[in-house]
Amino acid sequence: MNRAQEVRRGVRDQRPGVSGRRSKKGLVSKTSRYSLWIASLIFLFSIVAPADGPDIAVQLDISKAGPRKIETQTEGRILADYRLAWADIAQALNSNHAGALAGLFVGNAKQWLDQTVAGQRRSGVTTGYSNQSHKLQAVFYAPEGDLIELHDLAEYDTQVVAGGKVIHEDRGVHRYVVLMTPGADRWVIRELTEVAQF
Repeated sequence: MNRAQEVRRGVRDQRPGVSGRRSKKGLVSKTSRYSLWIASLIFLFSIVAPADGPDIAVQLDISKAGPRKIETQTEGRILADYRLAWADIAQALNSNHAGALAGLFVGNAKQWLDQTVAGQRRSGVTTGYSNQSHKLQAVFYAPEGDLIELHDLAEYDTQVVAGGKVIHEDRGVHRYVVLMTPGADRWVIRELTEVAQF
């Protein structure tokens, strides 16, 4: 059993359910319909929004994913959420404030990032990530659609600052194994592990 299957087994029953209220006549209220309409628009705009930004570029190759085929809507959502997650990582490590991580990270990934921010705060350093490029390869997509494993070949500039002075600066290539699961309204990162090679 690979890591993706182990995690999938552990989180299968943790997905949030969908519930809603109906009026006595069995119809959704105008307020509920309006809220649903607004949420749908936000969701659609987030899917069609490019995954490239001024500082973060994300590409996703789904040609080797299986056993389930990745739907176009899912592909767009993963691109947008992964890019947003790395924007939050950069912000959190640059400000030493873990509040930015809320909602996009769960499980081991959230624990690791919280510990990294706390460690930086104790040592008085901040880390800046810039010029990020992420080339994602989908390698496993669960038949139920409840877990995806990605390999991220990332390249970015790192700048470590202590006491207002740059103490380390470089551009490096990093490899991450990523496990994402669907949350209430987005795909969240459950594991983000740097590895020497895939």
